[in-house]
Amino acid sequence: MSSDTTSTPLQQLATALAQAQSSLDSAQTYLRLLTGTDTDLITTPSAQATTDCATPIITDDSTVLEGVFDGKEMHGCDGRDYPVPANYASKSKLCVGDKMKLTIRPNGKMIYKQIEMIDRKLVQGQLVLEGSQYKVLTPEGLFNVLYASVTFYKAEVGDTVTIILPEGMEAHWGAVENVIR
Repeated sequence: MSSDTTSTPLQQLATALAQAQSSLDSAQTYLRLLTGTDTDLITTPSAQATTDCATPIITDDSTVLEGVFDGKEMHGCDGRDYPVPANYASKSKLCVGDKMKLTIRPNGKMIYKQIEMIDRKLVQGQLVLEGSQYKVLTPEGLFNVLYASVTFYKAEVGDTVTIILPEGMEAHWGAVENVIR
């Protein structure tokens, strides 16, 4: 990636694909909420929430539920996965294992809030690109990082990146804390 403000066709395509995937994830979530069940059109959740949390609260104004962030999505206490906007996850430096609250308004608007941070540690490594996925290679392993974080910090492959990992818990995703050139 270059540091100028113009993006290449490849960067534009990657951004368009990320936005399309986010839209598909949101549509699947809305379908689940409307039907109340999983259907053949919906992927079965890959993991359950790993912490005790409150039962979803459903009112005329909204649905409120809790869950756990996995690096890309929130695994709700209802056993479903909810897409977390990459810009919010990057800006908030959400870490795998963070507890979240999701409010879903009647018009479909989804509002996320981090409600409890897991214990964290900082690890440095080198930014690499595998296919279309940015990763950070550290002495502890290889960790995925969000594309939105890489573009926000204007990081380039080969840069030293400090990432946030959960303390005492296995993770495949890290949150970008800083880039050292």
